[in-house]
Amino acid sequence: MRDVGGEMTAAELRERLRGYKGVGEQGDHALSGLPPLLLPTSPKPPRPAAVLVPILTRPEGPTLLLTRRTDHLHDHAGQISFPGGRIEPDDTSPEAAALREAREEVGLDPSAVEVLGRLDLYHTVTGYAVTPIVALVSPNARFTPDPFEVADIFEVPLAFILNPLNHQRHFRDTPIGRRYFYVLPYQDRYIWGATAGMLVNFSKVLTGS
Repeated sequence: MRDVGGEMTAAELRERLRGYKGVGEQGDHALSGLPPLLLPTSPKPPRPAAVLVPILTRPEGPTLLLTRRTDHLHDHAGQISFPGGRIEPDDTSPEAAALREAREEVGLDPSAVEVLGRLDLYHTVTGYAVTPIVALVSPNARFTPDPFEVADIFEVPLAFILNPLNHQRHFRDTPIGRRYFYVLPYQDRYIWGATAGMLVNFSKVLTGS
């Protein structure tokens, strides 16, 4: 297959994601391959959440927008993530939640967004069931990060995400066994955990691998 990352047009992205509704489930536990009795468990059901996977069409090729969370947040402080968060009772769908969160966190106007589809549901070890919503964002969109939640916003070339050589598999030893997770190191950014797992899933959906 050709290197689709640097050459893929908006029309090709629409075609590859058309009808894909997140048919499977992903998660850190699946990557770790832990026996069922050793999987991280919680007495509570997973909390539904949604993130926006924003694609911007640039002259040099498509990019994905990511954020770095501020260091004082309770959940995932300092980590790199997509705009997103919990699905609230007033949200009519995961898409609505992702668009609301993107507006709150980075000031993205929903009118500048074209939703393309969903990736697979992603279960985090912190107890969330996350629906990633893939969308095209106008290259003229303006971003205003919320200083309380977002320390920085930046873009990563789609070609980098789609290159399997950048999908590193790391591990940590924990009391319940060895935990594996993906890492996509980009320049001075350390993209890991759930965000990296969703990016790998996105890569597989686009490339059919």
